[in-house]
Amino acid sequence: MVPDSTQAPLRGPGNVLHASFHQPALVRLLADWAPADSAAPGGDLAERLGHWLNVADAITLRSALQAVPAVASARAARAPGAAPDLAAELQRQRSTLSASLSANEEPPEPEFALHHQRYLMGQRRMEMAIDALREHVRQTLARTSPRLAQLAALDAVLDQMLGGREQHLLASVPVFLKQRFEQRRREQAADAPDAPADAWLQAFAQDCRAAALAELDLRLQPVTGLVEAFQQETAFSA
Repeated sequence: MVPDSTQAPLRGPGNVLHASFHQPALVRLLADWAPADSAAPGGDLAERLGHWLNVADAITLRSALQAVPAVASARAARAPGAAPDLAAELQRQRSTLSASLSANEEPPEPEFALHHQRYLMGQRRMEMAIDALREHVRQTLARTSPRLAQLAALDAVLDQMLGGREQHLLASVPVFLKQRFEQRRREQAADAPDAPADAWLQAFAQDCRAAALAELDLRLQPVTGLVEAFQQETAFSA
């Protein structure tokens, strides 16, 4: 996720929600919920990423990149035995978190505060589980080959530099959910007054699950890339 500035957290209308062609599912979903009110800003990916990296960050990143080959040479030593099945570990974690986030809420809660609390708990579960998995995958890559050790070291640096800003952006997702909550309530009152009283709450519960699963997919993208690189490397060297 690349915002237009560190001061623009997922502000949908006319912002980064409509800015790029290849958008994560979470961004597209929130864009569908937010009315567009202005044109998307210009600038390519590199330009927008530049708003995340100040001069000090750039110096830190350059220093880290220069140190990566030495770190990789020192750490990389292929462990004996069969390569671990990181893809299976990733899938197990995805399935576990998906099931947790998709759990039904019975009965539907009429107050947004309760939905908000549940969503924040889901975000914390995702963050803790995925951080642990990502670190495990990095350590495995660092022991596999110099090239994968370089990738693991680079991922660690980028995670340290950009992870906090990504978390700041994801923390704004409940803001969109609150807007959606009110929108669902207004729509039923105006368009379907004869529908069951809790129909809009059922629909909103589905919205919450869709947002949580899309966020899970987004959070898993970095570790998925690491696992795919590991698979390619081990398949090539087998």
